[in-house]
Amino acid sequence: MSEAVSFGDDETDALARGAEALAVIFSGRIDDRVPIPMPSALKGRPGVVLPAGVSAKILLWNAMLAAGLRKADLARRLGMSPTLVDRLLDLHHSSRIEQIEAALAALGQRLVVDVRAA
Repeated sequence: MSEAVSFGDDETDALARGAEALAVIFSGRIDDRVPIPMPSALKGRPGVVLPAGVSAKILLWNAMLAAGLRKADLARRLGMSPTLVDRLLDLHHSSRIEQIEAALAALGQRLVVDVRAA
């Protein structure tokens, strides 16, 4: 993805700043109602790892778009206020993973977590 450029005092710092840069870019994609691309293969290069909650929210967003739903539609399906759905899709807001799982379930999806070597 060439939309983000990062910097830092060292690689760790640059990758952390890169994660924040991606969250800002992806928030803009949510505002624009466009899908968020999945990560490409690193092919030996260093890569940014997003927090699990942010990744889950991105998957929720993409599932909503694939289903042709708007935030208001999801709010109705979940029986919650549109404000709470806004927070659920806000990449800078800390949401409980159970809430994201419930939203995915309302879309006929389920969240699967994987662990990989660091």
